[in-house]
Amino acid sequence: MKKKTLGVDVSKDKLDFCTLQDLKQGVLERGVTPNDQKSISKWLDSIDLENTVIAMEHTGHYSAMLAWLLSERNACFYMINPLELKRSMGMQRGKSDAVDAYRIASYTIRNYDRLEPFKLPTEKLRKLKALMSARRRYVKIATQLKNAHKANLILNKTIDIKDIIRQEKKHIQSIEKSKKQLERQMIEIIKSTEDLKKTYKKITKVIGVGPITAMMCIIETDNFLKFPNGRKFSCHCGLAPFPHQSGNSVKGKSKTHPFKKKSMKAILFKAAKVAKRHDPQLKAYYDRKIEKGKNKYSVLNAVAFKLVQRIFAVAKRDEPFVKLAA
Repeated sequence: MKKKTLGVDVSKDKLDFCTLQDLKQGVLERGVTPNDQKSISKWLDSIDLENTVIAMEHTGHYSAMLAWLLSERNACFYMINPLELKRSMGMQRGKSDAVDAYRIASYTIRNYDRLEPFKLPTEKLRKLKALMSARRRYVKIATQLKNAHKANLILNKTIDIKDIIRQEKKHIQSIEKSKKQLERQMIEIIKSTEDLKKTYKKITKVIGVGPITAMMCIIETDNFLKFPNGRKFSCHCGLAPFPHQSGNSVKGKSKTHPFKKKSMKAILFKAAKVAKRHDPQLKAYYDRKIEKGKNKYSVLNAVAFKLVQRIFAVAKRDEPFVKLAA
């Protein structure tokens, strides 16, 4: 364990930091620095990174600059889930950026043994993630416009709203075009990077796994380096059921946890629907469970879990996927 722990509360315009002495948790330094490249670089140059561990909340693009500069300096730092941090503190009175910086540092010291240093994904993976996020926004907007377009086509039978319908159709076409351009850019990045290309080629051989599913798996797992096995990834996506029981009085059904990567679970469910139609083994498994009276969504969840296991098995070995009979 390093001698100092520095907690950083990240916001749009500034970084509030608090340095604690390990074990005793005595405050050594407090301060604020602007959240821009020049200011952060100057601030990091004044820190003894060899003897200091840095921790911050994972706040998306607001913390991206600090994480990138720390990675460039090969510094040891942690990105903490904000919800996990909040729940670990119990009942708290009052809140400010300076206090939050202290709490982040204190949490890091208390949980040092189970935290893992954050490793920034490669530039290509970060760009893929940004493109996929943009595509997801376009899909959402296109769905809203298409639903509105259908409603207006019906409404047009009673009142003249042809101009609105024309504009909506134009917007839908523009968004679909932009979405396809993003997909082409993602494929180009995959093809230009040997390790990503190799992984992509292997996992798209799995029945049910299309280009978007494959790219989302690669992005979410940092090209299958972030998760050691398919079970851990299934838990992250909300596919793994957990028991709910206590003593003899509480005996609930096993359910998946509400804390999950919803976008990843949604795409895996779509892949599972395709797989159960075209893969003989999964089709036989699905039909057998349905005949026994199992809920179709529970069975589909199990199919998605099996699909994840296949994806990880293929991605982590050089042997190709082989389609087997039922």
